[in-house]
Amino acid sequence: MTSSFGSSRRLEREAGRNVEVRWLLGRLAPDHKTIAEFRKDNGLALRKVCARFVELCRKMGLLATASVAIDGSKFKAVNNRDKNFTKAKVQRRRAQLEEGVARYLSQLDTADRQEPTEALAAKVTRLTEKLSKLKEEMAKLAVYEKQMLASPDQQISLTDPDSRSMATSGRGSGVVGYNVQVAVGDQAADCCDRSLRRTRLPALRTGLS
Repeated sequence: MTSSFGSSRRLEREAGRNVEVRWLLGRLAPDHKTIAEFRKDNGLALRKVCARFVELCRKMGLLATASVAIDGSKFKAVNNRDKNFTKAKVQRRRAQLEEGVARYLSQLDTADRQEPTEALAAKVTRLTEKLSKLKEEMAKLAVYEKQMLASPDQQISLTDPDSRSMATSGRGSGVVGYNVQVAVGDQAADCCDRSLRRTRLPALRTGLS
């Protein structure tokens, strides 16, 4: 059950809504910082508990003896990074837009103090048009932010709604796509299970069959 909620923030949310987690924690509701610190300070003990749990399940006959290999890969979506929004991205984009608005307003104030000419009038028109476009973008960003905050994981993608922003090995890099996970049994090397996280694309599912 907890394999689906690996991050500290996801575990924090589940501690407030998931009945099984609430029962296990005795109705405690730790925040993500407390969970992260506990995992960091008790890593060895947690690994031992997991190992003992697997051992207990084997003794009780709850686990099969067959081995299963599980691996995952990230598949890039059509959705580019500019069409994916998270809290951090919305904040950065809003700061950029507000900076642009302030810059154009300053240039318009400067133009108001100059002697009117045809060139100046054309410049004012261009600045006014750019300012209008920035205000339109800010209005759109407000709509995206509302949709993003209403989503379960506070993230939205405009082109491929089920795609999500995922970190890659490169520092500061990432990809908007899908996390495909496959489980293969050792008996006939066949695919015994697969999961295409955050998507319902039948073509990709068929390719894994």
